[in-house]
Amino acid sequence: MTTKQAPLSLGFLLGHATLRWQRLIVAALRPFDLTHVQFVLLAVLWWFVTVVGERPSQRALAEQAGTDPMMTSQVVRALERKGLLVRRQDPADSRALQLELTPAGKRLAVKAIAVVEAADAEFFAAAPNPQPLAPALVALAGLEEKRLPTALTQPKASTGSRTAVRRRPGR
Repeated sequence: MTTKQAPLSLGFLLGHATLRWQRLIVAALRPFDLTHVQFVLLAVLWWFVTVVGERPSQRALAEQAGTDPMMTSQVVRALERKGLLVRRQDPADSRALQLELTPAGKRLAVKAIAVVEAADAEFFAAAPNPQPLAPALVALAGLEEKRLPTALTQPKASTGSRTAVRRRPGR
């Protein structure tokens, strides 16, 4: 290192990588008229319904997505206005609402997930060996104990077991 070079800050680099990734994702989602947080909630709901076989409550959706419950409620209402999901009273708890994707929501989720995963592949292709990044990102995000999708575009039959390994970046 020369006297004119400052040491690299990992936080600075992570921040810039995150900004670059977010710009790529926003551009990928623009044709679908979805914000990033709308996409995250739609994709996580798709995962719950299609892979796990559950109709989650708004609270469970927020918890899995890592989003604020109040903000999740607002975004869920926006997705409902767009005709992408419906909220129904939980038969087991009259205070809770269960979420279900509409057919349009399912179709849009599948298309948007594929486009975002392609954008992810493009972004992470810049890394010499991106595979070892996954465990490091899980640890950095504090997601070790979370049930995580292994692949959003390849639903598997629900066995009731916890799926773990990879989570969509950018919650």
